[in-house]
Amino acid sequence: MSNIILIGFMGVGKGSVARQIVKQSNLMAIDTDDIIESMENRKIKEIFASDGEKYFRDLEKQVSIWLEQSVQNTLISTGGGFFKQENLKNIGKVVLLDSPFDKIYERIINHPNAAKKLKKRPLFQDLEKAKELYDERSKQYKALADVIVDVSDRSLKDIADEIIQKVEK
Repeated sequence: MSNIILIGFMGVGKGSVARQIVKQSNLMAIDTDDIIESMENRKIKEIFASDGEKYFRDLEKQVSIWLEQSVQNTLISTGGGFFKQENLKNIGKVVLLDSPFDKIYERIINHPNAAKKLKKRPLFQDLEKAKELYDERSKQYKALADVIVDVSDRSLKDIADEIIQKVEK
């Protein structure tokens, strides 16, 4: 099995699904945002605040090149905009975790650590702006995905089972 790349809108559950897949498979998992935070020794929101989006996207590009050249048989969860990396398809099989915007927002605000989840995603402070970005990216995600998995109102185990079954084909 080659790499599996989880893409989808912020808050859709990429990290949670990745942890579940690791429990059910022999894959290792990495997260592109975690790699960037380690590289920079600071949080994503600090990078955006001090250096801006372009600098952050340049860091994502560095990570995408490293992934393509150095990583195999790994589950890769990505930040919401990582799907724009030109070499994404060279890194592995792209799996879109899909859900309607309202379900994603519901998932975040009903989480036991909702305040922390919202703070980590400042875009959700302006729901109209977040919805616009969701609408814009939704079509792009679907066009890029090798596999699309609806995650709405499903258990992590069911989602992981479906992903594992579909990528092994």
